[in-house]
Amino acid sequence: NPIEQEGTYQLPEAQQDRFMFKVFVKYPSFREEFEIARRTTALQADSIQPVLSGPEILELQDVVRQVPASDHVIEYALALVRQTRVGEPGVPEFIANQLSWGAGPRAVQYLLLGGKARALLYGRSHVTTEDIQALAAPVLRHRIVTNFYAESEHLNSDGIIARLLETVPVPKSGM
Repeated sequence: NPIEQEGTYQLPEAQQDRFMFKVFVKYPSFREEFEIARRTTALQADSIQPVLSGPEILELQDVVRQVPASDHVIEYALALVRQTRVGEPGVPEFIANQLSWGAGPRAVQYLLLGGKARALLYGRSHVTTEDIQALAAPVLRHRIVTNFYAESEHLNSDGIIARLLETVPVPKSGM
């Protein structure tokens, strides 16, 4: 919530890390908001039908975990995350200058699980480095902490992640 409200507090970084993605949701379009207003201010009862049962959701989670990720994709996800860790050997200078905290192991897990789900959604039976790149911002944006220098330069986590994607080489398959 961008507007400070009594009783509403931002979660600490350690608690934010438990969420797989941080997705920005913009205001609805005029037509979408019109439909929201129309539906929620009238005397109507929409009939809601379940789409999936609990066991079906668990089965889909198992299907996602069965999607293979080759070693080079795992290494790429790992390289992206490890390059956010300030003070580690080989970290790009811009990371050392702009971050005070990097992403932990859960980020690698969520990049890979998200990549597997994305592969299935795109009709593929395997994860690609493009899947990892597409999910880098929503997975990492709430797991890295910018420092004063980055903030003074008007840099946010998404900008740093974009630069990281340009910096970390994509490994060739079969490495």
